[in-house]
Amino acid sequence: MGQQITTASFTDEEFECFRARLLDNLQSLKQLLQRPGFGVAPPSIGAELEMYLVDRQARPLSINKTILERSGDPQLALELNQFNLEYNLTPVLAAGRPFSLLEQEMQLSMAHLNELLLPEQGYVLPIGILPTLKRSDFGLHAMTDEQRFSALSRALADKRGSLFCIQIEGDEPLSLRARDVTLEGANTSFQLHFRVTPAQFADLFNALQLVTPLMVALAANSPFMLEHKLWHETRIPLFQQAIDGRSAEECQRAVPSRVDFGSGWVREGAYELFAEMVHLHAPLLPVSSEENSLAVAAAGGLPALDELRLHAGTVWPWNRVVYDPAQGGHLRVEIRSLPAGPSAIDMAANAAMYIGLAVGLQSQINEYIPALPFGTLRSNFEAAGQKGLTAELMWPHPQQSQGLLKQPVTDIARSLLPVAKQGLVQLGVENSEIDSYLSVIESRLDQGINGAIWQRREYHRLCRKLQPHAALVQMVQHYRQHLEENRPVAQWR
Repeated sequence: MGQQITTASFTDEEFECFRARLLDNLQSLKQLLQRPGFGVAPPSIGAELEMYLVDRQARPLSINKTILERSGDPQLALELNQFNLEYNLTPVLAAGRPFSLLEQEMQLSMAHLNELLLPEQGYVLPIGILPTLKRSDFGLHAMTDEQRFSALSRALADKRGSLFCIQIEGDEPLSLRARDVTLEGANTSFQLHFRVTPAQFADLFNALQLVTPLMVALAANSPFMLEHKLWHETRIPLFQQAIDGRSAEECQRAVPSRVDFGSGWVREGAYELFAEMVHLHAPLLPVSSEENSLAVAAAGGLPALDELRLHAGTVWPWNRVVYDPAQGGHLRVEIRSLPAGPSAIDMAANAAMYIGLAVGLQSQINEYIPALPFGTLRSNFEAAGQKGLTAELMWPHPQQSQGLLKQPVTDIARSLLPVAKQGLVQLGVENSEIDSYLSVIESRLDQGINGAIWQRREYHRLCRKLQPHAALVQMVQHYRQHLEENRPVAQWR
């Protein structure tokens, strides 16, 4: 979706041409994946950090284009709403000290942005959903003035044929209707990119899927939306509903959503995920390139697959396969389930735990798949979003012949810490790095505190002397103070 879109209206001929090119791209990709040596390189890690721009009253500042122009930083990018920006971190090799490098770059980028926001007395805030948002902060007036965003919003609205309806259960249930997708812009994430070879893709992707509910529970940081106390990770239902382009009939007939946990365990490799995107989801933005991908691939070249990459940018599974023609062409998994925040060290620790667990479980994944039905895994994902660290998940009994056992997510995560360490050792991460970041996770489990629980507790404490809105404002201000100290959330007062 970073591609420039110059119009929001398309002809039937443009859609027909785009669909044909998508099918050509799929065939070209199949040839590439069969090419010896394609995508083979040491594993690397990248990330995108989405942030709020916030004023001293803890309210959103809608000046993302102004800050982008002041910065001139090519790693900074606009987001859907005017009060959000995204920083694209420099990819690093997985061996060595990758998580320290990510943590340091996050700190430096946030400090630089805070300097740029001094004239407005503002600051950047990595937090899943800003608790002080109001309904008036959303609508077309809030959307960043970029054709690609308005074209996407119009395409989804036209496809749906009715208002976007959002209903989220929780302590204070929330019901909303919208004509556009700007409510989705309330979500900010810390999205990891993990480079994977084609031969290892299926097992590693399945392992990432397996541990995603655990990581959502450990990292939850979005307990409020529009001053309503909802899920521990409210981004999950909000994203799924705020950008759902399905009609009412398609929902009733279980047509897959563009935002989904997945349709099942991956059986062979990356190709089937790209094929699902093409065959299950109609194009929204049919912008075709001049490339003949089949001819390029047949000649031994490296096709850009522009149509496939653009189409993949309009489908948002929580773990998404990515094809990138850079560096000789390669595959990545984009891990989309983690919220932004609370602190840089927390986000780096989340990355270490997530990737370490997946690599550590990769060799065992074919033992887990028959023991954990995919529907149960999807249910675990929802439960983790609802309850966070207090969730109980269905997990294979240690003696797998005894079936599934309902267990506290904290017990499961604690039992898997050695597996995460094993996975990081396998990647070549330095021992001091492993111990440092896994100790952050272990402390979170010991204290029973993540970002969502800290926000809820701090809010309730402040409500003893303040009205709810004032309590949320002060809670955000306290959050910012702890963020700037860059201590793990388990140590926050």
